[in-house]
Amino acid sequence: MVSDTWLIVGLGNPGAKYAGNRHNVGAMALQHLADRIGGSLTNHKAGAGVLDGRLGMLPGGAPGPRVLLARPATYMNTSGKPVAALCRFYGIPAERVLVLHDELDLPAHTLRLKRGGGEGGHNGLRSISQALGTKEYARLRIGVGRPPGRQEAADFVLSDFPSREREEWAITVAEAGDAVQDVVREGLFAAQNTWNSRTPS
Repeated sequence: MVSDTWLIVGLGNPGAKYAGNRHNVGAMALQHLADRIGGSLTNHKAGAGVLDGRLGMLPGGAPGPRVLLARPATYMNTSGKPVAALCRFYGIPAERVLVLHDELDLPAHTLRLKRGGGEGGHNGLRSISQALGTKEYARLRIGVGRPPGRQEAADFVLSDFPSREREEWAITVAEAGDAVQDVVREGLFAAQNTWNSRTPS
């Protein structure tokens, strides 16, 4: 059991067609973390790209906590199977899983940490809850806001961020990486105290 290790899961759909979609912001944040560590995701038999590394530095210069970064290779609505398989393979309990995902019910650029609760209609979360047999895993909700006018929510999340907003979203993705780093270094409760009262800059 590697109970001191966090499994960090970034949700998104595979392929270039979806890479810039709002629905893929969790995968974008995961890639930012991989870049921060200085490694690449490699294919794992569980059906995900995985990077095993250390996140950040501890006081005194020691390497930060061990993390397993994972991006399911499946489409969003079947994300649960590879997540559950990785938990079994590495011996990681559900309470040490942190899922990064887009959130319609939060204003754009808002970050919120939580454990458990409902899935809010998010197919990736629903699949993970079913596969793990519990909802008691942690989530970093990355707000993308509601669609304008009468646009369908599905069409909105499956559309790209406008080019004029990409610099701002790059900042939000980096802040999501900071929030994850706080979780693994200080614990979920302390990170919630830091991030859940913050408003987008």
